[in-house]
Amino acid sequence: MLVARFYAPGDIRLEQAPEPTPEAGQLKIAVANCSTCGTDVKISRHGHHHIRPPRVIGHEISGRIVEVGEGVTGWSEGDRVQVIAAIPCGTCVECADGRFTVCSRQESMGYHYDGGFAEYMIVPEAVLAVDGVNRVPDNVSLAEASVAEPLACVLNGQEIAGVGEGDKVVVIGAGPIGCLHVRLARAKGASEVYLVDLNRGRLDMSAELVRPDAAICGSETDAVAEVLKLTGDRGADLVITAAASGKAQEDAVRMVARSGRISLFGGLPKDAPIIALDANAVHYRELSIFGANGSSPEHNKRALDLISTGAVPVADLITERMSLADVHKAIETVAAGTAVKVTIEP
Repeated sequence: MLVARFYAPGDIRLEQAPEPTPEAGQLKIAVANCSTCGTDVKISRHGHHHIRPPRVIGHEISGRIVEVGEGVTGWSEGDRVQVIAAIPCGTCVECADGRFTVCSRQESMGYHYDGGFAEYMIVPEAVLAVDGVNRVPDNVSLAEASVAEPLACVLNGQEIAGVGEGDKVVVIGAGPIGCLHVRLARAKGASEVYLVDLNRGRLDMSAELVRPDAAICGSETDAVAEVLKLTGDRGADLVITAAASGKAQEDAVRMVARSGRISLFGGLPKDAPIIALDANAVHYRELSIFGANGSSPEHNKRALDLISTGAVPVADLITERMSLADVHKAIETVAAGTAVKVTIEP
């Protein structure tokens, strides 16, 4: 079978590999879709400290079960499934407290285990142990199901930040994650949602799909001033930084309202993780700043439900479909921002 293996930064190889056989406690799936994201770009360029090459990457996975390992119950050949990316251990202090997204022993598909950039893959026992395989509803395509994983992460972030009825929300970053944030904020009752990006082409492409109340191009105007103008100088109730940008995080403090919330959703580059924070603004204006990291198995289940009910549509966000042989092109398309969501169909 064909796989895409990471060997080193700048070295992802398309190779032939033996078709895997599930051991006891495992499932084997035929991968239908493995969508790509900014994390795949970062891995391709910089690697990741949890990846020991060679490793088949790809973590936004959906497919059909083709073989059930000994001892696995509740699943049959032909079942359509979505697989979690982040795998909590289920036993550490954090997991015992229900805080699965900050599991101290978390593993991941495509990092610790071979991922979905392959024609077939094994779902490891660790995933099944935390109920990390989800049945795809009949009205949800497998391409849509592959977007459940990033939507699950967005769901986690918005729950932490407390998005609710009547909120005025700013989303900084018009990539696929930003688009999902816009749609989920709407589903949660936000009264106004503004989308900000430096890239005019990406902003216009995404705004055409998700229809924010305002689309602000930060390379052409002062985004902070524009948000203040739109909110009558009050600022937004919540600012979500869905971009790997320190400036976006600094700007969030300047454009958020008194008693407002900031979600630092997008992580920063490893070589530039420090920002200049106006601590007095946080102190005197009683701001709340939240981190957000990945998702739990339960978030993935609920994300599939949001897609199935139409609360958060995702089909139109998939703007490019490519074969596994085009994986390099897919990753570069994500990096260039010329598509919203790119999915690989092995």
